[in-house]
Amino acid sequence: MKNHARLFLTCLGFLLIGFTQAQTGEISGQVQDEAGAVLPGASVLIEGTKNGTMTDFDGKFTLSGLDSGEYQLIVSYVGFSRQKITVSVPQSQPLSVTLSEDATQLDDVVVTGVFDARSKMEASVAITTIGAKQLARVAPTSSADLLKNIPGVFVNQARGEIWNSVYSRGLSANSIDNINGYRYVSLQEDGLPVTNVELYPDLFLRADAMTARVEAVRGGTASILGANAPGGIFNYVSKTGGNEFAGEVRAKYGLEGNGKNPYYRADFNIGGPMSNGWTYNVGGFFRQSDGARDRGYPINKGGQIRANLVKKYNTGSFKLNLKYLNDKNDRMAFIPSTNWEDPQIANGFSKYDSYGLYDFSMDIPFNEEGTRTLNSTDLLHNRDASIGFNWVQDLGNGFSFKNDFKYSRKDDERNATAVVTPISTTEILFYAIPGHFAPGAPHRTGTYRFADPRTGQEFGTVEMIPNVGPGSVPGPPVFLVPGENNNFPGSNIQPNSLLFMPFFYTDIDRNEIANQFTLTKKTEKSTFNLGSFYSRSTLDITNYNKGMGLSGGLIQDRPVPAQITLDANDGNTYEITSPEGFMNVGWTGSNDSETTQGVFALFFGHNWKITPELTLDYGMRYENISSEGFNTIGVANPRYNDPSFGGRDGNPLTIWDNGGGTEGPPINYDYDLSSFSYTAGLNYKFSDQQAIYTRFARGNKAPATSFYLDLNNNDLVNTLNESETLLEEITQFEIGYKVNTEKLKLVATPFYSNMKNVPNIQTFSTETRTNYSPPYQFNEYSTIGFELETTINLTDKWMIRSNAVIQNAKADKYTAWAEGEDGAGDDTIIDFSGNEADNSANLIFNINPIYNAEKFYGSLNYSYMGERQANVPNAFVLPAFGTVDLAFGYDFSKSFGLQLNINNVLDKYGILGWQGPGGFPQALNRDGFSQDFIANNPNATFSTQGSMPRAYFLTATYRF
Repeated sequence: MKNHARLFLTCLGFLLIGFTQAQTGEISGQVQDEAGAVLPGASVLIEGTKNGTMTDFDGKFTLSGLDSGEYQLIVSYVGFSRQKITVSVPQSQPLSVTLSEDATQLDDVVVTGVFDARSKMEASVAITTIGAKQLARVAPTSSADLLKNIPGVFVNQARGEIWNSVYSRGLSANSIDNINGYRYVSLQEDGLPVTNVELYPDLFLRADAMTARVEAVRGGTASILGANAPGGIFNYVSKTGGNEFAGEVRAKYGLEGNGKNPYYRADFNIGGPMSNGWTYNVGGFFRQSDGARDRGYPINKGGQIRANLVKKYNTGSFKLNLKYLNDKNDRMAFIPSTNWEDPQIANGFSKYDSYGLYDFSMDIPFNEEGTRTLNSTDLLHNRDASIGFNWVQDLGNGFSFKNDFKYSRKDDERNATAVVTPISTTEILFYAIPGHFAPGAPHRTGTYRFADPRTGQEFGTVEMIPNVGPGSVPGPPVFLVPGENNNFPGSNIQPNSLLFMPFFYTDIDRNEIANQFTLTKKTEKSTFNLGSFYSRSTLDITNYNKGMGLSGGLIQDRPVPAQITLDANDGNTYEITSPEGFMNVGWTGSNDSETTQGVFALFFGHNWKITPELTLDYGMRYENISSEGFNTIGVANPRYNDPSFGGRDGNPLTIWDNGGGTEGPPINYDYDLSSFSYTAGLNYKFSDQQAIYTRFARGNKAPATSFYLDLNNNDLVNTLNESETLLEEITQFEIGYKVNTEKLKLVATPFYSNMKNVPNIQTFSTETRTNYSPPYQFNEYSTIGFELETTINLTDKWMIRSNAVIQNAKADKYTAWAEGEDGAGDDTIIDFSGNEADNSANLIFNINPIYNAEKFYGSLNYSYMGERQANVPNAFVLPAFGTVDLAFGYDFSKSFGLQLNINNVLDKYGILGWQGPGGFPQALNRDGFSQDFIANNPNATFSTQGSMPRAYFLTATYRF
C-alpha cells in the first residue's frame, strides 16, 4: 500500500511540474507607431480566443500563462492598420510591433466636437480625420488647402499661404470675400481656437511635421462645443513624445509657377523621454519661396517652432504647449480676365505672374509721430507667441475634469495692398481719391503726363479743363480729355487706365486668453459633461483699412510705378507721384481702432447608451459675446491743397508729400449679445459594421470683428443699437449612414441648413468723398445637400478614397442697396430673394486612388469644383473645373525616403473668386452687377483669382 501511495504521489508531482512548466510561458513586447512613439491602449489579442490585453502607458504588454507552441497575435489601435504576427512560446526576445497609420478606420476614436472621446461609428456627428501619413503625402499651399478633401467643405486657396476661405454645407454668406473666409467655422490647435476673434485666423496657423492629425467636424455639435462656430471645427492636433527618442527631418525643394519659382522648406519633429516620467516633443519648419506667381522677390519667408511637455500619471495627464510663429507672407492678386461665359485671362497677362506691389521702400507721415518706413517686401508679417496647457484629471467615483488653457500675444503687421484693379485716368475719381478735390481745395488744372519711370517714355496725357466761368454747365467741376496719341499699357483691359494699388499699412496687436473647463461624470450607461468657456481678446489696431496713397502701377505683368507730372495752368510743373509711384502719401491721419471682445459660455452635454446599440446625446450652450471699443476716421491735412505748403520736403511743387493728417474723433460702440444653442442626436449600431445617426442643431453666430471695425459713423451705431438682434440663427439637420467593413468604409449624409438674420454690409461714398454705410439689410439662406465619403480597399495594396457633396443653396430673402450718385439721397433697395446663393457649387467631389507597396507608394487625386453663381443677382456663372495632383514615394529603408509631388498636373486655371469691371470702387461691389449689365457689356474686362499653377516638390525624409 505504501508503495502504491508513493508511486501515486511521484506521478502527481511529475504532472504538477509538467503542468506548471507548460503554463508559465508568456508573450511580451511593445507597440509603437512608424515614428517610434509608443501606443498606450493598443489591443493585443490571441486569434481565436478571448485571451487578450491592452498596452500600458509605455506601450508595453504581457500575455502570461501560455502553453508552449505557436500563436497568431492580433495587434490593433484606433487609426492604425491591424497587424497579425506569428509568435512562438517560449519567446527568444520581446516583440517590437510597429503599426502603420490608417485614417480610414471608422472605429478611430475622435476627441473633436463630441461630448466624450468615442469612435466614429458611435458618434452622431460627421467627422473626417486626416492622419499624419496623409498629411505627409501631400504638398499643400496652405493649412486651408489641407481641408479640400473633406466632404461638404469648400476651400478657396487662391490667395496662397494665408487669407483663404473655408466653409461647409452652404454656410457661406459673404465668404467669397476673404475677410469673412472662416465666418462660420473654428480653426483650432489642440482643442482651442487659433485666435478668439474672427479676423483672418489662418494668419497664425501652419501645419508642419509636428501635426499628428486634423479632425474636421461639419455642423452637428459644433454649435455647442465650439465658441461661436456653428458651421464646424477644424482641429489640428499635435504629436507628443514617446518613451524612446525618435524623430524625423524633412527637406523639401520645389518649383512653383509651372517650374519657374523656387521653394525651399525644412521641417523637423523630435521627441522622447525625460526624467520623472515626462516626455517632450519639439517640431517646426522654416520656409522661403517666391510664390506661385512671380513677384520678383520672395513672398513667403519665415517659420515656426512648437514644443510640448507631457506627464502621464496613474490618475491623469498634463501637457504644456509652447509655440512661436514668425512668418512673412503675401496674397496672390486678382488677374484681368474676359469672357463672362467662360472666363479667360486677358491677352497680355499670365497666370504665372503676380499683380501685387513692386519692390520699394518709402517713408510716410504718421499722425503726430513723425514718419514710418514701409517696405513692400516686409509683406504681411505675422507673429504668434503662445503658451498653454491641457490637463486631464481623474477625481474618482466616475468623476474627472479636463482643462484647456492658452495665452497668446499676436502681431499682424501688413505692408501690402488688398485691392488691385484698373482705374481710369479720365474719371474724376482718380483725382478725387488722393484728395485733389477735397472741399475747398483749389483745382490744379492743366495737362497730366504719364510716363514709365524706368525709361522716361511718355505713354499718355490727360487734360483737365475747369468747368467754371462762361460756358460752364451743370455737372463735374472739371472735364477730363485724353490725349490723341495715348498708348497706356493694358489699354486692351481698360483705356487710359492705371492699376489702383493703394498701399495699406495695418498693425494689429492681439492680446488673447482662452480657457475651456469640462467636468465629467461617467456611469455604466451615461456620460454627463458640464463645462465653461471663457475668452478675452484686446486688439489695438493702427490704420485699419487705410490706404497710404494711390499707386500709378502700369496695367501689365509685374507692374511698375507710373511717373505722373502736371503741367499746370498756373505755369508750374508739379510732381504728382513720389519716386515709388504713389500719390498723396499719408493724406489723412490713421484710422485707429481699439476693441475688446469677450466670450463667456456655459454648456451641458449628456451621452446616454440606452441599449448596446442605441445611443442618445444632447446638449445646450448659453453664450455671452461682448464687444466694446471705438474707431477713429483719419482727418486730412487741411493744408494739403494750400499752394504755399511745401510738405515734408518744403517744396510746393512736390505735392505727393503734402499729407500727414491727424486722427479723427472716436466713434464708440458697446454691444452685449447673448444666445442659447441646443442640439440632439441619436446613433444606432446595427452591428460593428453598420450604423445610422440623425442630428438636429440650432446655433447662433455673432457679428464678425470686421462688423464692428466697419462702424464708421454714429448714426449707424445708433441704428444698430435699436436693432432687435445682431445674432444670426443657424439651423441644421442631418442623417448619416455608416458602413465599416474590411473592404468598404462609407459615410452618406443628407443635410439641411438654414441661416437667418445675415447682415449685408455695404460702403458708399458721400458728396465729399468720405465713406458711409447705409442701413444694414438682413437676409436668409438655405441649403439642402448630400455628402458622401468612401474608402474602398481593392487589394492589400490598392485603395480608392473619394468624397462628394451635392447641394442646392438659395437666397430665400436677399435685399441690397443700389448706390446712385454720391450721397445717400438716391440710394434704392433692390430685391433678389429666391435666387441661387453665390459661390456655392452644386457639386464638389474628389477621387483619390492610392497604391501602397512595401517600399513604393503612389497616388492620384482628382478634385472637381462644380459651377456656381458669381453673385446673388445671378449675373453670370463661375464655370466648373477639375485639377489633378500626383504623389510618388520610395522608402529606401525605415529611416530614409524620397517623395515627388506634382500639383495641378494639367495646369488648370480654375476660377475661385472674382471682381467686377469698371475699376475701383465699382469692382468691389460684386452684387452691383446684374444680368442686364452682363448682357449689355459682353466684352467688359473683369478680374479673377484662380487655382495655383502647376508646381513640383521633392521631399527627402529621414526618420530616427
